[in-house]
Amino acid sequence: MKKVGKATTLLLLAAFLLSACSNNDVNTGNTAAGNASQPPATVQPATDQPASAPAQTDSPAGESPAAQATPAATADAAVTATAQPTGAAASEEIPLLYHMNKNYDIIPNDAATNKKVVLLTFDDGPKDAELINPLMDTLDKHKAKAIFFVNGYRVKEHPELLELIHNRGGIIGNHSWDHIVLKDKSEAEVKKQIEDVQNIVKEVTGETPVFFRPPHGAGGDVGKKIAADNGLLYMTWSVGSLDWEMKEKDTNKTEKLITNVTSQLHSGSNILMHELPWTVEALDTLLTTLEGKGYSFADPRSIELKMR
Repeated sequence: MKKVGKATTLLLLAAFLLSACSNNDVNTGNTAAGNASQPPATVQPATDQPASAPAQTDSPAGESPAAQATPAATADAAVTATAQPTGAAASEEIPLLYHMNKNYDIIPNDAATNKKVVLLTFDDGPKDAELINPLMDTLDKHKAKAIFFVNGYRVKEHPELLELIHNRGGIIGNHSWDHIVLKDKSEAEVKKQIEDVQNIVKEVTGETPVFFRPPHGAGGDVGKKIAADNGLLYMTWSVGSLDWEMKEKDTNKTEKLITNVTSQLHSGSNILMHELPWTVEALDTLLTTLEGKGYSFADPRSIELKMR
């Protein structure tokens, strides 16, 4: 009986041990499965990440938020640089090399600075993208900058055209709201004509004009005062292309425009043109002709904002 009792005891003990091992294996398997369903610790947001930043749950494990942001930031910067050349240009340090005299010519501040320059300007826009784009293409070809003196009522009708000029590197100038003769108007009316343009250009482009040209060259003393009050350099012109006198039916408009400019040409010429089909057509030949005569194109941003 003792032998049977020992055998029974051994069998019971073996059964107990087998049962315990089996249960332990099952529990271990459940624990492993539960751990597999949890995200790895490396994809959790960094503890020092700003609270406002989104969690980086789709980031490659082990990559820092700064490293992940670099390609996106680079891509955004490339788009901005391509689509907004003026924004980039605005941040450049442009030395003040020139000033304007009382004849509205561009004069070097220093004897060592090239005096054989001209200032290119276009009035009465913005009108039409089909004119603006080829005009800007030609300016880009010759590495030239120009002032575009705009009217407020035109900007209100087509703000996208002002944005086009700005984005393509044009310098925006103020040409009054309604293109009216200002010299006989009240100070309050002149103030509104000028400052309403300042405001709408700021709204569209984020920048306020620093150049003012009165319509018909007739701003009077009150126009000069309001311009100065708004930090604007007041100017008319010293060379007129007379493109505004030409008609669609006229012949040889390109040749006439070039002759009109070159017959008056001198160092520092402040050239008045308009956003007109024949001016756009003539511009490449005109700029090539000026370059052939040894002239280069003054960057408007290099001109001091005070006449002297």
